[in-house]
Amino acid sequence: MAKILIVDDESAIRKSLRDILEFEKYHVDEAADGLDCMVKLKKDKYDVVVMDIKMPKMDGMDTLERIQSFDPFLPVIMISGHGTIDIAVDAVRKGAFDFIAKPPDLNRLLITVRNAMDRSNLITETKTLKKRVSKKKTEDIVGKSDAISRIKGMIEQVAPTEARVLITGSNGTGKELVARWLHAKSKRTDKSIIEVNCAAIPSELIESELFGHEKGSFTSAHKQRIGKFEQANGGTIFLDEIGDMSMDAQAKVLRALQENKITRVGGEKEIRVDVRVLAATNKDLKKKIAEGKFREDLYHRLAVIIIHVPPLNERAEDIPLLVTHFASMIAGETGTPVREFTAAAMKAMQNLQWTGNIRELRNVVERLIILGGNKISEEDVFKFVMPFDSTLSGT
Repeated sequence: MAKILIVDDESAIRKSLRDILEFEKYHVDEAADGLDCMVKLKKDKYDVVVMDIKMPKMDGMDTLERIQSFDPFLPVIMISGHGTIDIAVDAVRKGAFDFIAKPPDLNRLLITVRNAMDRSNLITETKTLKKRVSKKKTEDIVGKSDAISRIKGMIEQVAPTEARVLITGSNGTGKELVARWLHAKSKRTDKSIIEVNCAAIPSELIESELFGHEKGSFTSAHKQRIGKFEQANGGTIFLDEIGDMSMDAQAKVLRALQENKITRVGGEKEIRVDVRVLAATNKDLKKKIAEGKFREDLYHRLAVIIIHVPPLNERAEDIPLLVTHFASMIAGETGTPVREFTAAAMKAMQNLQWTGNIRELRNVVERLIILGGNKISEEDVFKFVMPFDSTLSGT
């Protein structure tokens, strides 16, 4: 049963609202002011808060700000007998789900509560799905080379801490996988890891993507947007390819890291966020700093711990393990028998130059399984790999 908290200093109003909502089969609790509201929210879980603006001790606007920092996804419906358009706009701008004038219209109130419940349920379902997807994505880090052993050891040491980590390496080496394992083995594993590909977002949209925006803050801002930092609150944010981030966006990220606060585009209220930041890049950030294209202060904020993921060509001894791993994975995905690779085929794979690293190797294994024989031979490697990709050539 959905739980609703009514916050109003007038007992008659609380009773009236309680009767209406309980008739609709909601479980209802009451609070006489903002302080009482915060006490109840810290003790119990509610789906919606219906709150008056004018109250003693702590008024509705101040309480709304505290709720936003405490639980930014909890829908709060503001009510007031002194309602004006300016007050309504201010309430919504500060994070209220909606504003209703007193005495509340019965149908309007119930529709607004149902809409708030729908959003609350959607957010809960989204969080659950993100956790499931995050867990599914956490594949094994395959390999027994010294380089991979060192990475696994660093993950075990660093993951339980709150230290920020900068993951470096070429495209396709598996930097994302390292980030997911750092999250999976952290104390935040029950929360989401939110991944942001900084290179894929246009510079003019990166601020909105990271920090969100308020409705009407720019031409296409038709509704409020919750940014990635808020979505990751309590969990981890992974800033992939951070070397491609604009200088303006770097300044905003630096401020968020320094103060643990963000402000939505077009908003005025600072929102406190608790996130662990992991970042990755295929760029030489020290070179970019020298060129004036990356902030040195941001680099030092991010690079508390540096984990370098080496290219596949530097750990050729891991290729047979990776090939076997991908062959088994592809068989599971397609429902086909696992294809075996001969020793000569494995040796041929080790002698190729993998410019695309792990990502390229996985694609090549899938190609060989589709085009090769029941047992993948050295001949299959030379027949179906070399002619298709000029970047792969023998050492």
